[in-house]
Amino acid sequence: MPALLLALLLAATTAVGSESTPATVSVVLVGKDGQNLPSQKMDKVIKTDAEWRAQLGDGEVYTVTRGKGTERPFCGMFHDHKQSGIYYCVCCDLPLFRSDAKFDSGTGWPSFFQPVAKENVITEVDRGHGMVREEILCARCDSHLGHVFPDGPPPTGRRYCVNSVSLKFVPDK
Repeated sequence: MPALLLALLLAATTAVGSESTPATVSVVLVGKDGQNLPSQKMDKVIKTDAEWRAQLGDGEVYTVTRGKGTERPFCGMFHDHKQSGIYYCVCCDLPLFRSDAKFDSGTGWPSFFQPVAKENVITEVDRGHGMVREEILCARCDSHLGHVFPDGPPPTGRRYCVNSVSLKFVPDK
């Protein structure tokens, strides 16, 4: 029994210690010239639900990015957006998609055939709503972005279907 107690204490100490040292993730940032910089390690953005609510409010941005919601089609500010620039994560400012990878999928959501860098977007299996889909998340803060489907245009054949509220846009200079 003392060995079990010691193991539990060690596990608790390790868990507390790991919370004070955030995990890191390899991501790609974009330089002022619009070109990708070399991959670098950054701390994961880890916040409590209360901290996310304070940053994002209680509206649709919070519901979509933290609660894995979906905005209505054809209503998002970027579904028909044609300006040249880069789309960033609304939660942590990680560059996610370039306007030159955006295309009109006819679905009502902004669609891209590839991210700025594969490191910046992660996927997980989503079994919600009676379907099996591939959810896309920001690699730095785990913000829900949307879903990716295998019906996009060349060169990737992928359609990253993204909620406008999960993005912020910075135009090219």
